[in-house]
Amino acid sequence: MHVITTTGELAAACTRLARCDHVTVDTEFIRESTFWPELCLIQMAGPEEALIVDPLAKDMDLAPFFALMADETVTKVFHAARQDIEIIHHLAGIIPHPIFDTQVAAMVCGFGEQVSYVNLVKKLLDVSLDKSSQYTDWRRRPLAAKQLAYALADVTHLRDIYARLKGELETSGRAGWLAEEMAVLTDPATYALHPENAWMRMRKRVKSRRALAVLMEVAEWRERRAQETDVPRGRVLRDEAIYDIANQAPRNAEELARLRTCSKGFARSNSGRQVLDAVARGLARDLSEVPSLEKAVRLSPEHIAVVDLLKVLLKAAAARHRVAAKLIATTDDLERIAVHGPRAETVPALKGWRRMLFGEDALRLRSGELALAVEGGAVRAIERPQEAERGTQEAAGEMGRQSAERARAP
Repeated sequence: MHVITTTGELAAACTRLARCDHVTVDTEFIRESTFWPELCLIQMAGPEEALIVDPLAKDMDLAPFFALMADETVTKVFHAARQDIEIIHHLAGIIPHPIFDTQVAAMVCGFGEQVSYVNLVKKLLDVSLDKSSQYTDWRRRPLAAKQLAYALADVTHLRDIYARLKGELETSGRAGWLAEEMAVLTDPATYALHPENAWMRMRKRVKSRRALAVLMEVAEWRERRAQETDVPRGRVLRDEAIYDIANQAPRNAEELARLRTCSKGFARSNSGRQVLDAVARGLARDLSEVPSLEKAVRLSPEHIAVVDLLKVLLKAAAARHRVAAKLIATTDDLERIAVHGPRAETVPALKGWRRMLFGEDALRLRSGELALAVEGGAVRAIERPQEAERGTQEAAGEMGRQSAERARAP
């Protein structure tokens, strides 16, 4: 199997693919021992050809590939695109556009939640892929023919999957729904790495606002160090150590070494000294500029019951419209709707097509305007018969008054 190993070959291939209206794309990478993913292989396919590019080949310049990714006349088709886009953005500072993510499209079309490529190929094409090369070390050279065939299959079957899903989206009128999701995937903010915001990805296992200030500084230091040295975050400093440091706020190497999560060697190292500097910056922060600790919302028994009803409504809506429930709303969405109702306006489930499919009914169910019933073996949201209910309530009230009068009678 021929692999492109020169810039000239790559340029010629990209020129041919640029004449197509769409190109399927996949990458193989390694990131277990680095912060930034190492691009090891690129697979692409147009309607008439499929090819593999070796980005590790000597003197290989990927500029033609990046130009194709930026070509607005060619739709780039990925499966689970985020990591592929992240690699391209890191290496070239661009985000492929326009794109079509078949994993998201499959969720919109009702093929399950975050369905894998292997399962989607089986469901749509009735083809069973050989997964024996799944854990290949893609940095090694030469790669075996079996490994290359496995890699190429990630874009050849993708052509047929794209055609099937694109057709279904157009027939069902849901192409606009997918476009909303692709807007997020192609937003540069999705891939922006701001070290000062690293603390937001961590759980807030801190006891005070002051501890949070220390956590913010130490997490920022770790993020910068990981990026600069191209080392995974956990190898710089584990999350558990950051929580420990934030809560104990050690002032010197001896105090740092006494923490169960930090060794004496680390405490006395240059990294240890930098961590202590970060602790000092955290302790010196103006607490008025430090976010307050958000307490987890404790749901009342009534709210829990409402969430349970909303889950039933969500499953029913997902089944009726053949859309993955997870794509419509998360458990957090349901809890916020249960507690805040219409005031939960930032909840994704109350916006765009999600509101049309589920959000509006969710609000009406919460307010008592809708009820759930089983019709024809399926759960349905139905209008509550308000007048009948009011009459029943009035009759119950009258019976209560009569009972009270009888109780007072001698």
